[in-house]
Amino acid sequence: MATAEKIMVTVETILHAPVEKVWNLWTDPRHILHWNNAYDGWYTPRAENDLQVGGRFLCRMESRDGKHGFDYSGIYKKVVLNRQIFFTLDDGREVRINFKSVEDQTILIETFEAENLNMVEVQQEGWQAILNSFKKYVEDYGRLLLLHFNISIDAPVEKVYRTVLDEKGYAEWTAVFNPSSHFQGSWKKGSKIRFLGTDQNGTMGGMVSLIRENLPNKFISIEHRGIIKEGKVIMRGPETEEWAGGLENYTFKELNGETLFLVDVDANHKFKSYFEHTWPKALSKLKAMCEAN
Repeated sequence: MATAEKIMVTVETILHAPVEKVWNLWTDPRHILHWNNAYDGWYTPRAENDLQVGGRFLCRMESRDGKHGFDYSGIYKKVVLNRQIFFTLDDGREVRINFKSVEDQTILIETFEAENLNMVEVQQEGWQAILNSFKKYVEDYGRLLLLHFNISIDAPVEKVYRTVLDEKGYAEWTAVFNPSSHFQGSWKKGSKIRFLGTDQNGTMGGMVSLIRENLPNKFISIEHRGIIKEGKVIMRGPETEEWAGGLENYTFKELNGETLFLVDVDANHKFKSYFEHTWPKALSKLKAMCEAN
């Protein structure tokens, strides 16, 4: 019986950025969460990437209405820094990605083996749409900066996770940011949540956000959608553009009975130094709380 011939499809884009930057934004899971979607109705709540020959990657892709989702995953067969990635998807299809540096630009060429369920033209359109999303992220990158903080806590991961989300615990460890810090809403995946606090004049301010992902004792992803200023919710306009789409992600890792708590947060330039000053203090407070008893 004859075997169906492989159909290889190529999509590409030109990025106005050096290849080193493009490679980093393409392969770092913290960045993949931002751009890995073909359409506005889809997003990637979780990404893992062991970028080495034999290493595995996984991107969980879901529709924002919660009705559909799938894992895009596979194993690396070849990795050449800043030049080429070759991997096999879990369904056996092959994908090759080439990064070509041309002066201060990068040409990204992606060739994939088509599947049999959808028309080739539809597949090509979807893969190209993801590349277009990546191009926008690369060329816009800098509007928000990705900041990273972490701390080792001598307590079980379940306790740290519980303290981070508990209503009383949250108010205590985030008081470093605002003495009246608290939240309203649910930490359940897909839920809306508000992070609030009053200013020196007693007026309410904060963020309007969405819980993109919540894997108990493992990972939480928060997407900021709008702001609250002087008690009013603002979802559109210049004031929200600085934060719209920004992520705040918490990762919990168990290491020999202790917990490594990692925070990756998008911040605009105005708040960079503030976060670099206050986040370590907040994590130290959380550590003290979890280790107290």
